[in-house]
Amino acid sequence: MKVLAAMSGGVDSAVAAARARDAGHDVVGVHLALSAKPATMREGARGCCSVEDSHDARRCADVLGIPFYVWDMAARFTADVVEPFVAEYASGRTPNPCLRCNEKIKFSAVLDRALALGFDAVVTGHYARLEHGMLRRAVDADKDQSYVLGVLTARQLAHAMFPLGDSPKSEVRAEAARRGLVVAEKPDSHDICFIPSGDTRGFLADRLEEAPGELVDATSGAVLGKHTGVAGFTVGQRHGLGLQSPAPDGRPRYVLGIEPVSRQVTVGAVEELDVRALSASAPVWHGEAGVTEDVVVQVRAHGGLAPARVTVSDEGLDAALDEPLRGVAPGQAVVVYSGDRVLGSATITATA
Repeated sequence: MKVLAAMSGGVDSAVAAARARDAGHDVVGVHLALSAKPATMREGARGCCSVEDSHDARRCADVLGIPFYVWDMAARFTADVVEPFVAEYASGRTPNPCLRCNEKIKFSAVLDRALALGFDAVVTGHYARLEHGMLRRAVDADKDQSYVLGVLTARQLAHAMFPLGDSPKSEVRAEAARRGLVVAEKPDSHDICFIPSGDTRGFLADRLEEAPGELVDATSGAVLGKHTGVAGFTVGQRHGLGLQSPAPDGRPRYVLGIEPVSRQVTVGAVEELDVRALSASAPVWHGEAGVTEDVVVQVRAHGGLAPARVTVSDEGLDAALDEPLRGVAPGQAVVVYSGDRVLGSATITATA
């Protein structure tokens, strides 16, 4: 096949491109320029899409002997990922920008352009497996990225390739070294790629006007402090709450809920974070509609799993959890698994 390899400048995407070439495909590498003002150098393991990353991707493509291009996706990335990220926080929700980037950029904007140019598929360095059109967890459980790919439709999966799904990360790095790829020991990216400082609250504060509100105890209703905007909080947060007094029992308080209209942030004990049911909207579903039992739901990229009974329709998804989960916030994705197979995903709207 003629395939387009999305090359971030990291070790995973470079080895994925190499494996696609070795499998006999006609491979072209492309680096996505996602920032209108990219940093010259990368800040260690933080961020991505710097000029340095672009150069690393090009050097890897040269070693592999494949054509290489840079596609400017900065405006689309801002409109489809960054601006919704800010808007979600301003509305008291907790988004996952990596999931939205896969949905809106890599497997929408990039895939659509690739298909229009005559390519058959897009290759990425994600750790996940595709078998007979079905998305499954990667062999390396610590690196599994099926959660952030759970939003992809059957059409998008039909034009996707994930060559790393059967390999542990250590094997991928060793292979990169054997191939002479300069990124063999390059640190993985962490945190949110467009916030290389890691300061999400500061990033949001620069883009949103102050909207003061109150921090309120969930049990007594007492006002415990003030804040400058709900965007600075997420459900399950413990640190940086700005409380004026400790709890009577001396135990830590956590964010339990965020109300964007009244701008009230509710706090309480860790036990009050327990969630036993959730509702979600905009499902992307690959299984049969109706009631699905003996499944597992996942609400975070790493961790946050519980057995559940799930009811799904065209309009939404409801999950009754066999075990409580904590730190579940509206705006997060819930991904449903049967064994290691992804049945579908949706965006959490409410918890109970």
